[in-house]
Amino acid sequence: MPRKRQKRQGPASPGRSRERVTGIGGVFWKAADPDALRDWYVERLGLPLDETGVIVVPWKGADGTPGSTVVAPFPAETTYFAPSEAPYMINLRVADLDAMLVQLRAEGCTVLDRVEEMEFGRFGWVLDPEGNKIELWEPAEGI
Repeated sequence: MPRKRQKRQGPASPGRSRERVTGIGGVFWKAADPDALRDWYVERLGLPLDETGVIVVPWKGADGTPGSTVVAPFPAETTYFAPSEAPYMINLRVADLDAMLVQLRAEGCTVLDRVEEMEFGRFGWVLDPEGNKIELWEPAEGI
């Protein structure tokens, strides 16, 4: 049976613009040997490592604002993608994590009940309609 497409929602509230993704913060997937796979991406495709050994691809937005996207294989046994059973997870950059999470909850989305703060910024999670976990990231100032 074909899935019904969800109707696009309007702005979260009158007079306020709708929260949107501002970029791709990362692409993560499970791998049998994440270190060897990371090295393959670096050696064969020329992706750059940062000082911590993580693949970080720098870019600039249309307005010239710098950003970056992390490309990272995770250990096959990771539970970081849970409750999703998918072997991957994407990380999407947002300008205002709290507003985005409020908007998603108001639209009936499954939002995980936790927010984490780290030196890189703030993180929250939502499940898409097929149960895939999406990481939402509000980068720290200057990242």
